[in-house]
Amino acid sequence: MNSTAPEWPLHLGCPVWACGEWAGQVYPRRTPRRKWLDWYSRTFNTVEGNSTFYAIPTTTTTRRWARQSAAGFRFCFKFPSEISHELQLVNAEGATNRFLKALEPLAAADRLGPTFLQLGKSFGPDRLRVLTRFLHTLPRDFSWAVELRHHGWFDLGDHEHRVNEMLSRHGIDKVLFDSRPLFQSPPHDEVEAESQQRKPQTPVRQTVTGKHPMLRLVGRNHVELVDRFLDQWAGIIAGWVNDGLQPYVFAHAPCDQFAPALARRLAARLQRELPQRNLTVPQPPKPASQLSLLDLSLIHISEPTRPTT
Repeated sequence: MNSTAPEWPLHLGCPVWACGEWAGQVYPRRTPRRKWLDWYSRTFNTVEGNSTFYAIPTTTTTRRWARQSAAGFRFCFKFPSEISHELQLVNAEGATNRFLKALEPLAAADRLGPTFLQLGKSFGPDRLRVLTRFLHTLPRDFSWAVELRHHGWFDLGDHEHRVNEMLSRHGIDKVLFDSRPLFQSPPHDEVEAESQQRKPQTPVRQTVTGKHPMLRLVGRNHVELVDRFLDQWAGIIAGWVNDGLQPYVFAHAPCDQFAPALARRLAARLQRELPQRNLTVPQPPKPASQLSLLDLSLIHISEPTRPTT
């Protein structure tokens, strides 16, 4: 199937690619689940792979993901919790090798973006040497990013400087995590309340240590409440693009149903900052019963470029 991901000057996506509530937003209505990744990868050009935090997929599975995704699309998988949280990077060679083996089909198909290591809140600056040794063992032909959650890494002093310098030296990106939109006001529903209990509130940084700044922005189910934060980040992201960097930005909402809408709002703001670029987020086609005669004539004209569903 000849299909391509959006050709934007950055990679923009959601935390998952499979969500039943996205029918009409990302997939045409009644699209079978086996087609969801194909449609998602032609709507956005990257995705967080949170499933690998819980289990390492088989190479059969990752080969299927490579086949089902559009050209130019990038998966950004999270290191398994066995490595980052249980072993805490010590004696983790076996699990790491299994994980890297699973990623090989995606790398071979040019579908792999930065793979990110999310460290737990107990992994503090006293373990910088452990982190450095582990990162040194990773293959140089992959792209890596690190998310720190212990507040000691954000001291605006020696600890923060040392880890930033180490990541820069290795060409590894620092994951920037912004949960301010989530915590700006009391929750509106049980899902937001649960998300506020679960998500960390680490200090927000704009630090760039590699070529692919990675931003994970956690919003609200009422996505309009995030607008002032989107306005702040749009200028920063546009600056990265203008500096020749290739950012990865992920829009989170407490309920995944609202993540695409949040990503679209950010794309609209980036379009204003980068007027010379096309940052249009594609919409799935409407069901025939909702189309006007003009819509039908346009679909008839453009149908050869549309993959079947």
